[in-house]
Amino acid sequence: MLDRLLALLGFSVLCGFLAILVWKVPRADLIVLVAITIAMAGYDLFFYHGRDDHG
Repeated sequence: MLDRLLALLGFSVLCGFLAILVWKVPRADLIVLVAITIAMAGYDLFFYHGRDDHG
């Protein structure tokens, strides 16, 4: 349970940092890169992190 909470905290910190980056530098290519990064991190958090056999 604690590892899930820490993973969620890390994901929210990452999203906050990337949101500030997009807010200060609103370029289309950067927004696409940030969206891909959040999608990959979200996939890792919600699909891979929930499995028991990930080591």
